[in-house]
Amino acid sequence: MLDFLSQIPWEYPLLIIVGLVVGFVNTMAGGGSLLTLPILIFLGLPSAVANGTNRIAIMMTAFSANMGFKSKGISTFPFSAYTGSCALIGSVIGAHIAIDLNDEAFKKTLSIIIILVILIIVFKPKIYSDKLSVRLTGKHLRLSCIVFFFIGVYGGFVNAGIGFIIMLFLHFYNRMNLIRVNATKVVIVLVYTLGAFLTFVFNDLVNYPYGICLATGTIIGGWNASRYSVKKGEKIIKLFLVISVIIISFKLWFF
Repeated sequence: MLDFLSQIPWEYPLLIIVGLVVGFVNTMAGGGSLLTLPILIFLGLPSAVANGTNRIAIMMTAFSANMGFKSKGISTFPFSAYTGSCALIGSVIGAHIAIDLNDEAFKKTLSIIIILVILIIVFKPKIYSDKLSVRLTGKHLRLSCIVFFFIGVYGGFVNAGIGFIIMLFLHFYNRMNLIRVNATKVVIVLVYTLGAFLTFVFNDLVNYPYGICLATGTIIGGWNASRYSVKKGEKIIKLFLVISVIIISFKLWFF
């Protein structure tokens, strides 16, 4: 038994642990890809392969979180289906853009994106969970579909920090409370990530062992985060995330 365990690459348990944390963070807010994508690159994957591999974990997080929300009877169908479909179209375009970028250009682009997302994390408006009058039909649905097409382009390209963008839009424009925001977010992410993932698969840009290990952790994290809204320690997690991604962005740009 010990011999068998000693033969397991150390990267596998590391990615499972990282996935567990990221699955929770992604479901509660967003920004998990700010850590997983650079970690996959640091483990030696070319940036396009890291980007494609990361999609397995994103899909599994969204799937498990969606099941968790459904088990609690929370759904925003058909709004989530319409917006998710528009994001799906955009994600295929975004994924092709990412594939066409060379390694060095992608790393520098990612480092800039990380810094911008840090600013969103630090300065984003406060989201309240009070009961709101939702706006999910008519002109509000039409504009949401257009916006989520472009969100899908970004999600297909890199996905890092997209959870914050989705949450802000759903809350302040569609006027959903925090629970419905998160329930809608995971459906949209699941739908458009499938399109991006298949684009990377068809271009042979996925490392399945790394992706499955990362996804194993995110499934557990996503399920638990969707069922239990735990806010204790949120500031410490946010501080840790900000410090970590600043270090990562500098490494991506300069080394």
